[in-house]
Amino acid sequence: MTGARRTGEFDLIERFFKPLSRAAPGAFALGNDGALLTPPEGESVVVTKDLMVAGVHYPENEEPSTVARRLLRVNLSDLAAMGANATAYALGLALPEDVADAWVEAFAAGLAQDQEAFGVALIGGDTVATKGPAVLSLTAFGTVADDACLNRAGAGVGDDIYVSGSIGDAALGLRAVRGALAALAPEDRAALAERFRLPEPRLALGAVLVDVATCAIDISDGLVADLGHLCTESGVAARIAADAVPLSEPAQRAIAAGVAAIGDLVTGGDDYELLFCAAPPARGTVDALGQRLGLAVTRIGTIERGEGVTIADADGRPLTLGRTGYAHF
Repeated sequence: MTGARRTGEFDLIERFFKPLSRAAPGAFALGNDGALLTPPEGESVVVTKDLMVAGVHYPENEEPSTVARRLLRVNLSDLAAMGANATAYALGLALPEDVADAWVEAFAAGLAQDQEAFGVALIGGDTVATKGPAVLSLTAFGTVADDACLNRAGAGVGDDIYVSGSIGDAALGLRAVRGALAALAPEDRAALAERFRLPEPRLALGAVLVDVATCAIDISDGLVADLGHLCTESGVAARIAADAVPLSEPAQRAIAAGVAAIGDLVTGGDDYELLFCAAPPARGTVDALGQRLGLAVTRIGTIERGEGVTIADADGRPLTLGRTGYAHF
């Protein structure tokens, strides 16, 4: 990450970031004090922001292109959770003074790669120097039909609880990145590390859930913690079955090897899958949507009266968890 950086702020913007704004007509090629966002008629703008700190949210020696792609993707996941169509983003970088131009160039290349993949463009931001670790901030913008966005407050008693993809891979992947999980095969460690480094924002799923789901949230802090957030906002409780939680084959092998337990996986965080609820009559529709998108969508539990989240074993007994998920403070 370190090296002699001779480029000044405006040269850095000109060389590495202005090219990322060319697809956004309201960005003024990053030459103005702000950008213009004009949503289509009948739609609202959705805004979300996430921060990443070197050494906290990613290893300081991580490839800069991967850091950039992860930063963009975790924000796009928030848009997916609201059923929004991603359109643009703004970027804030606080970089140590010894960060080399080569690091910034690779970081921008990672953004360019995922801009093309997800159809978004850079519309503004700021860059500053810092004496502390790198702090990366991204604000993502999307659009959704007026009064049609998904939110956390719509769960009703009797609703089914669903989750996309698989759970716990990223928590295991972080351990793999840190050199742990020696009991697993190299290919399993690599697959899990990739799930941590490059989460897949479920934008396509979120967009089709707006007419089906009663509420949704993306899983960033952990399945149990984020389901708890959803329950709090909806004024309900949830019960999920531990053996219904979808696990990848590497995660299953980690449990079999004794290096992880189901409690670790449902509280680990960084999955960035969608967790949502739908009324029982929608089961066929939800299954069809998953098949159409080629994405596993699994029913894992039910919304109940009360408060809190219970995760039960195969005999219906509540599991005792040491924590519910990642705590930022």
